[in-house]
Amino acid sequence: MPNLTRRSFLAAAAAMSATSIFPRNLMAQTNDVVVGTWGGTFGDLLAVNVDEAFMQPAGYNILQEISGPVPRRTKLISERMQRRGSMDAALLADFDMYAAAKVGAVEKLDASSVPNYDNILPFLKKAHSVPLIYSAHAIVYRKDLITTPPQSIAELWNPKYKGKIGLSDFLYTSNMAYASVHNGGTLSDFEGSEKGVAAWRDLDAKLLPSTEAVGQALASGDIWMTIISAARGYSWSKSGIDLGWVVPEEGAFPAVYEAAVPKNARNPEGGMAYMNALLDPAVQKAFAEKMGYLPTVKNGEISPELEEKIGFSEAEQNRLWQPDFDFILENQAKLLDTWNRALKG
Repeated sequence: MPNLTRRSFLAAAAAMSATSIFPRNLMAQTNDVVVGTWGGTFGDLLAVNVDEAFMQPAGYNILQEISGPVPRRTKLISERMQRRGSMDAALLADFDMYAAAKVGAVEKLDASSVPNYDNILPFLKKAHSVPLIYSAHAIVYRKDLITTPPQSIAELWNPKYKGKIGLSDFLYTSNMAYASVHNGGTLSDFEGSEKGVAAWRDLDAKLLPSTEAVGQALASGDIWMTIISAARGYSWSKSGIDLGWVVPEEGAFPAVYEAAVPKNARNPEGGMAYMNALLDPAVQKAFAEKMGYLPTVKNGEISPELEEKIGFSEAEQNRLWQPDFDFILENQAKLLDTWNRALKG
């Protein structure tokens, strides 16, 4: 048996005593809050403005579980029958969160569990989630190459922009909504969407694999116009690209990102605390200034100068579409098949 000094013996005894009172896994996990989220700039903003500013001082240890939205939604839904899930807070786009709520995978929220809940803007308030940020999938364009702002969605099919229209493969639902409205359809039937998508193919529209690829194509001039969140247009313009954005006269598809607490969260109290922190005015302001997304709470004030750049007028707010999530959820596979067949051949 190796020799122990008195100091090392006492240290070992103390460690054994602590372990016997507090099991090792309980000590490590008691205050952990696992957050399923995006990485990159988004994750960095959460780490600084939520984790470090609010959660850590309250005694919580935040563990970001970074993944794409599809596997995160799949995990949230598939784990709902387990006694304990792997996330305490999940961040998703509104449609993906709706799908999770539809099958009972997330907790109900209100002011008793999330004190800042009552500050949520009325048109964004839901019982199953809190809205973190919002914008709209608008028409974003190169102002130096298109000098007259495209007021109608018809400009997305204007032959003079042949080869200069870019479409994010990731945003096929929003793109097909535009195609439907342009061809006399609605958000509850998507009639005419296949015709519109096929017309994009005839115009040599460029299909881009990611949001980042859209930004790069705009920066290089490879494309002049796209459907993407106005917030992205703002953030890219800060890097020196001469971009403008328009909520066209026919309307635009909203872009809302939400957060919820899984029903089987290991640390539901921590998850609720995270929901509340996301709605703090300081957090909302940080996302507005850095990424161009609008605050979702009534007390989320931003400067008049920033409001002028990223805000929506009352008329523009009234033109934002109200997606039929039940229809989209029931027809998602069909919509994706139509998108692939009509655009990719």
